[in-house]
Formats: sequence, C-alpha cells, structure tokens
Amino acid sequence: MAVERTNPYGTFNYLVDLGTGDTASIKAGFQEVSGLNIEVTSADYRNGNDKVNHVRKINGIYKVGDITLKRGLMGALDLYEWINAVRTGDQSARRSVTIQLRDESGQNVVMTWRLTNARPIRYNGPAMNAKTGTDVAIEELVLSCEDLTIE
Repeated sequence: MAVERTNPYGTFNYLVDLGTGDTASIKAGFQEVSGLNIEVTSADYRNGNDKVNHVRKINGIYKVGDITLKRGLMGALDLYEWINAVRTGDQSARRSVTIQLRDESGQNVVMTWRLTNARPIRYNGPAMNAKTGTDVAIEELVLSCEDLTIE
C-alpha cells in the first residue's frame, strides 16, 4: 500500500523477503537493492498512405529488468542453495519476492515491489584483497523475474 506525503522517503529502511515468508528469522539484511525497473518497448509504424511524413509509435511488450541484491557475507548458504537449485533444473526454484520500503521508524510499509516468478541468474562472491583490511566481504545475487508490480 503506497502512502503519499510531501517529503520523499529515504532509501535506507527496507525489508526483502526472498519468497520464504519468514521475516522473523532474517539471516542477513541486504545492503543494497537495485534494478527495479519496467520498460515498455515500442515499434515504429507508418501506413504508406499517411498524410504526415513521420512514424507512429505503437506500444509493444514490456520487460522487467534484472534486480541485484547485495549483502555482507555472513556464512549463510541460502543464496547459493537457491541458485544451485536453479542451475540443477529444479522448476520449483521460482519464487515470489517482496521488497518493502518502510518509513523512518521502520514500522510502517510505505511501498511494496512484488517480483513474480523470480529466480537467480547470477551469484557473485566477494572480491578478496589482502591490502584492504577494513572492507566488508559482499556477496551479490542477481534475480530475473517475469513481472514486477508496485503497491
């Protein structure tokens, strides 16, 4: 449920449910979520007998971009297990993923993005560098989905 107000919401308070429905025992929160987008394609068309000398734009199909999730490496294997299920052909690995933006208090959901039939298409482990002793090890999961709805 989207809630309108005059000041924009910050992007720092959100919850990602990877389709398990279990938000009480979160293993690790995501540092970053990016790529939430929808793109409508268009086709150029012009009749041979059109009186104007330009094409019309006709809406075509739409596509949803790939969503990237990044989190600090916590030793949990849940992301690897999910992409492993996809790469071994498990058809039940598709999930409904929910991303909820919350207000500053963290208690109220102000907008929700729902990914239909999401599945991982790429997993990136952390880049390791012995010269940087203060960097956090980040793992990344890229999801592909069939549809994106916003509430």
